[in-house]
Amino acid sequence: MSPQMKKAFLQLHTAVFLAGFTAILGKLIELGEGMLVWYRLGMTVILLVMWMSWQKELRRQPAADVWKMMGVGAVIAAHWLFFYGSIKYANASVALVCLSAAGFFTALLEPLFFRKAIVWPELALGLLALAGIYIIFDFHPQYKLGIIFGILSSLGSAIFPIFNKQLVRHISPRTLTLYELTGGFIFLSLALPVYHLAYPSPYYLPTGSDWAWLLVLVIFCTILSFELQLRALRHISAFTANLSYNLEPVYGIILAFMFLNERKYLHQQFFVGVSLIMLAVALQMWRVRFASRTKLRDT
Repeated sequence: MSPQMKKAFLQLHTAVFLAGFTAILGKLIELGEGMLVWYRLGMTVILLVMWMSWQKELRRQPAADVWKMMGVGAVIAAHWLFFYGSIKYANASVALVCLSAAGFFTALLEPLFFRKAIVWPELALGLLALAGIYIIFDFHPQYKLGIIFGILSSLGSAIFPIFNKQLVRHISPRTLTLYELTGGFIFLSLALPVYHLAYPSPYYLPTGSDWAWLLVLVIFCTILSFELQLRALRHISAFTANLSYNLEPVYGIILAFMFLNERKYLHQQFFVGVSLIMLAVALQMWRVRFASRTKLRDT
């Protein structure tokens, strides 16, 4: 594996580890999922504008790219909304595990969007991760609504790296993040009044502790995590990135056991499902490493 590829994997897995904290923070922040995501997006955009203005990094982008980035931002906002909804209506561990369906969705959608042949080993690994989710769902029917929200979240999680893979080739990661999250903020501001008719928030202004946890969420788990992920996407495939994000449940579940005492809500079948997901991730990492070695040997 080349040094460039190793660096990309290090950046990606650092981003995944930071993402593992988001579920914990979603539980610690007592705002409803809609307002939580709205504040997360708004605060991130404000901080990015301030930082990029100071660094003189603000650049106008072509209108066609702006519309694409803002469209991806709407997908990100929906992904976060359903993810935190999954946490609120199930728990952090279940919400994180549902994200593992992203590998399956990516294996189907990436060839469809870009008219490429389906990579059957990737589809098989995606199905293996999906089997892990099914085992968890089958034995935890009380989490039905949370799991439905989690699967919808994983669909959004599969879509935006596919398009970011194209955009990050000619747009800097920080600029891409700013435009996307601005688009997400606008979309969510329009969608929330309708969403709150069905799923109202318990309150709308953050408490003191909410503000503190929101800052941690914005700085480390949004701005830094996004930048690392986008830099990694310059050198690895969207499928590999999504499948690697299946490790997010592992990190998040460990944290949930430590800080939220969620072990008491989970049964043996939960860990069988998680084991299948981890196996899918390990096999894909082996495939990438083997392909990289073969390419180096043949050149």
